[in-house]
Amino acid sequence: MTETDEIIEKYRLAGRILSEVRAQTAEKVIEGESLLMVAEFTENLIREKGGKPAFPVNISRNDEAAHSTPSLNDKAVFGKDIVKLDIGVHIDGYIADTAITVDLSGNPELVKAAEAALEAAINFIHAGVNTSDIGGVIDETITSFGYKPIINLTGHGLAQYIQHAPPAIPNKRMPGGVILKEGDIIAIEPFATNGAGKIHDAGSAEIYHIVSEKPVRHPSARKLLVEIGKYKTLPFAKRWLGERIDFAMMALVRANIIRPYPILKEVQGGLISQAEHTVIITKEGCEVITR
Repeated sequence: MTETDEIIEKYRLAGRILSEVRAQTAEKVIEGESLLMVAEFTENLIREKGGKPAFPVNISRNDEAAHSTPSLNDKAVFGKDIVKLDIGVHIDGYIADTAITVDLSGNPELVKAAEAALEAAINFIHAGVNTSDIGGVIDETITSFGYKPIINLTGHGLAQYIQHAPPAIPNKRMPGGVILKEGDIIAIEPFATNGAGKIHDAGSAEIYHIVSEKPVRHPSARKLLVEIGKYKTLPFAKRWLGERIDFAMMALVRANIIRPYPILKEVQGGLISQAEHTVIITKEGCEVITR
């Protein structure tokens, strides 16, 4: 087995673990259940199955599109929400990424719009396809349901310890684009909304990632930096680091060593659905590793 084959097998293993975890997590999303319980269940299940979380599980509700994860002592519970679960698994840094929408709000057509767009994109792609044309397929499918795609969010490539690598996979036809090659590994990630079709930064951050490594003066910040170093360039949750870390976190942010991921919300407060699979591009189509 070549080194390339071994890497592909790590992606596939991450995908198999993720498929099982996604199904079991979705069953936990019921009215009255704790968001923190679901997040911890998901991340612990990934570890039990032999993987590691590629990022904190995103549990985004209603007009939230991404980057929402519970805090350390979060008391929030699910209500009549439209819930996006975005989950990642890595094996030695090789990442599989998936998302599913669990609808507790009575908006099944909005959920179907994102799912249908994902399937249409999967059926369309193969080596030689332009990413702009994938965006066109996603856009046309979502608008056929009477909704809008979120145009300033995209799918993305995946690389070792890099969750968002080139190329971007747009959710609308865009100028230019990139020609996909056989062996490319990408996450296709349509978002559908009954709002304006755009998101903005809103709300406090619970997810961070390292952007540079340089000396920091305060002992507590140095100690925390050692702790978060094990996540390399992958996102991590503040709740993973325990209590009494606010000062050290602020020091690392001020030094531009770590950077927050603000919660992303629809600009008009529209409800959002999401669907996502990770695929390996082949000559004739693609291999979905998170099915």
